[in-house]
Amino acid sequence: MASRVAFMFRAFAYPNYRLFFGGQIVSLIGSWISMTATSWLVYRLTGSAMALGVVGFAGQFPGFVMGPFAGALLDRWDRHRVLVVTQFLSMLQSFVLALLTFTGHITVEAIVVLNAVQGVVNAFDMPARQAFVPTIISDREDLANAIAMNSSMFNAARLIGPSIAGLLIATAGEAWCFLVDGISYFAVIIALLAMKDVRRRHRPAAHPGIMAHLVEGWRYVAGFRPIRSLMLQLAWLCLVAMPFSVLMPVFAETILGGGPHTLGLLMGASGLGALLGALWLTTRKSVVGLGRVILINTVVFGGGLIGFALSHWLWLSLVFMTIAGFGMMVQMGSTNTVIQTIVDEEKRGRVMSFYVMSFLGTAPFGSLLAGWLSTRIGAQQTVFLSGVLCVATAGWFARELPAIRVLVRPIYMRMGILPEVAEGLQTATNLMTPPEQD
Repeated sequence: MASRVAFMFRAFAYPNYRLFFGGQIVSLIGSWISMTATSWLVYRLTGSAMALGVVGFAGQFPGFVMGPFAGALLDRWDRHRVLVVTQFLSMLQSFVLALLTFTGHITVEAIVVLNAVQGVVNAFDMPARQAFVPTIISDREDLANAIAMNSSMFNAARLIGPSIAGLLIATAGEAWCFLVDGISYFAVIIALLAMKDVRRRHRPAAHPGIMAHLVEGWRYVAGFRPIRSLMLQLAWLCLVAMPFSVLMPVFAETILGGGPHTLGLLMGASGLGALLGALWLTTRKSVVGLGRVILINTVVFGGGLIGFALSHWLWLSLVFMTIAGFGMMVQMGSTNTVIQTIVDEEKRGRVMSFYVMSFLGTAPFGSLLAGWLSTRIGAQQTVFLSGVLCVATAGWFARELPAIRVLVRPIYMRMGILPEVAEGLQTATNLMTPPEQD
C-alpha cells in the first residue's frame, strides 16, 4: 500500500515541484473563492443570466486573441519569471476588486473591465504554467505524474474554494472573498522565488520573427491529426458544454430555491467529481485504454449535464454535478496528457498556448451563448441541450480515434512506451499518456 501511494505521489520527490504544488494550491483555492463570489455578486446586482455570460466572456476572450502570440513569446522567454510577473498582476487585480466592493463602488461594468484585465494576464499565465512543469521535473518518466498531480491540485481547489466562498458570502460578503484571493497569491509568489536551480531551456542565438514562429506552431498543430482532433473536440465542448458553470447562480436560487450556500454546494460537487477523476487518472499504470477513456467520459460528462438539467432536488443535482465534474475532468485531463506527451519540446509553449486557446477562445462565446439561450428557453433547457451536444461529440471522436491510434504508434515506439506489456508502459503513467493502442 505504501509503495502504491508513493508511486501516485512520486513527483513530490522534486523540491521545486513541492514548492510549486504548495504555492499553487493555496492560490487556486483563493481563485475559486473569487470566481464563485464574482458570479454571485453579478447575479445579485443584476438578476440576469445574460450578465453572467457577459462577465464570463470578458474574462476569457483575451485568451482567444492573445493566446497564440503569448505561446510564441513563451518559447523565447524565461517561463519562471513570466509566472512571477503574472501572479503579481493577478494579486493586484484581486485587491482592486476587493477595494471597490468594500467601498461600495463596485459595478458590473467594473467587474467586466477587471475580468478582461485578468483575461489578458491569464493568456500568458496558463500556458506558462503548463510549459513550466517540464523544467522542474528532470526525469520525463515522472512528468506524467506531475501533470496528473496538477490536475488533482486544481480540482481539490475547485472543491474547497466554492464551499469557503459560500460561507464567506453568507456571513461577511463578497468583498472578503476577493481580499482572501489577493492574499492567497503571496503563497505562490513566495514559492516561485524560493525555487533553486530551475532548469533554463537552451534557446538558439538566432530564431525567426514572432509571426514566423507563430505560423510554425500553427502548422504543427493543424498538420498533426492527433493534436488537431483533440483540440477541436476540446474547443467544441468548451463552446457548447462547459459554460454550464456560468448558469450555476440561476440554478442555485431560481430552480433549487437556495442562496450562496447552495451555489457553493453545487460548485463544490462539480469540484469533488473532478478531483475524483484526477485522482483516478494518477493511478493509471498503462497507456492502453486511454483513448477509450476520453470517449467514454465525454458521454459521462454529457449524461451528468442532462441529469442535472432535469433535476429539481438539491441532493440529486449534487449527484449529477459530481458525475459531470468527473467526466469533464477525465476528458480534459486525458486530452492534456496526450498533447503534452507527444508534443515537440521546442514547440511546447506554442502548442500549450493553442491548447489553452482552444478553451479560453471558445468558452467566452459559450458563456455568451449560454446566457443568451437561457433568457430564451430557460437555464434548464440550455444545460440539457449542452449535455445532448456533448454526447453527440463523442460520436465524432469515436470516428477519429482509429486514425489517432495509427499516427501516434511511431511516437510510442520511439519513446519506449509500446514495447509489449513491459516497463515502457510506466513511462506515461496516469494523466499524461497518448491514446491507447489496441
